[in-house]
Amino acid sequence: MRSNTRQGPVKMDKLLTDLTVLLGIIGLSSGAIQRPDYDDTPNPEFLNPSWMAKIPDDQPLSEVTMPGTHNTMALYGGVYAECQTWSLASQLRAGVRFLDVRVRHVKGNLTIHHGVSYQRAHFGHVLEGVADFLREYPSETVLMRVKEEFSETYDIYGAVVDFIHRYAHWDLLWHSRLVPTMSEARGKLIILQDFSGPDLGMRYGSLDIADDWKVPTLLHVEEKWQSVYEHLEAAPAGNNAQIFLTYSSGAGLFAYPRAVAQRINAQLYDYLRAKTDLNQRFGIICMDFPAAPIIQMIIDFQLKVVIKRGQAFNPIHSNAGFTSLTKRMIKHFTADV
Repeated sequence: MRSNTRQGPVKMDKLLTDLTVLLGIIGLSSGAIQRPDYDDTPNPEFLNPSWMAKIPDDQPLSEVTMPGTHNTMALYGGVYAECQTWSLASQLRAGVRFLDVRVRHVKGNLTIHHGVSYQRAHFGHVLEGVADFLREYPSETVLMRVKEEFSETYDIYGAVVDFIHRYAHWDLLWHSRLVPTMSEARGKLIILQDFSGPDLGMRYGSLDIADDWKVPTLLHVEEKWQSVYEHLEAAPAGNNAQIFLTYSSGAGLFAYPRAVAQRINAQLYDYLRAKTDLNQRFGIICMDFPAAPIIQMIIDFQLKVVIKRGQAFNPIHSNAGFTSLTKRMIKHFTADV
């Protein structure tokens, strides 16, 4: 009888602990983590600031596979608000090329928010950071979703234009709804306009997007992963003229961003690793707390296309090139005789 009394509280404590972890109320670790798929430390493990330089100029941006960050500037506000730990400059230098920027509009000011959480920055800081990066690395391009957050003016166009003139310059932008080639995109900020008004760039809604961000508890992580998996599977066979965008991020009342990312990023890493020998485009893969190795893995899908294109035009491996080389050699030796 005494033995049963002892086991009862122990079993109940274990049940409560398991339930708490399952719901994501506590984290998986009390310290910062730097895994190949997930990184919530202050700095990337390594950098890759100019990886787009190897992409052919004539390749449409819609055929490029690239890493992105969800709620790019959400570094503050506690576990329910924080989605990243790297600064904007670190993200760009690590290889991130899609930014998800949320602005609060109050009397012409555009502060950066994630929900109610102010992120100690304004839109001008983001523009300056992108302009500085593109000035240093003109081979690159940056895509930026801009969306109103924690305000409901539905009229941020004038403020966005004002900030562009004040903190960057008009020619920094790609001024078209059309998908550019890499040659056209280099050195440009491509605004993916998620607000009303005249065109500043491409329309966010023109992308093929999977953003099933609601993950009520960690019991729903598998449903979230299924959404990510299905969209990534559809991307290679999808319309090559359309940019695909897949968000791996998610959150809910009992599943905050870190807890979801620690699980989803691991599945995403394994999925991509299994695809490394395939010549496929996946579009933009947008993450919370990505790590440098998974960013590199995403980038490598693009670099393989470059290698294959280079081999295709190598005269040593080309019949036409070999024939031309043979004719030149015959002409040379005939002239000597």
